[in-house]
Amino acid sequence: MGYLVLLLISIFFAGLLYLMADKRGSNKIFWAIMGFFFGPLAIPFVFFAKKVDP
Repeated sequence: MGYLVLLLISIFFAGLLYLMADKRGSNKIFWAIMGFFFGPLAIPFVFFAKKVDP
């Protein structure tokens, strides 16, 4: 049961950072992976990420 909760929290933060990076124009996949592995610790760093040129 504990692993399921941890997995759901990780997926939540992956989605959250994906959306934040998309809004800021950063690399979405990279930030989704960072959100999955580091959770809320990655949130402040997405604000300092460089924007990706299309």
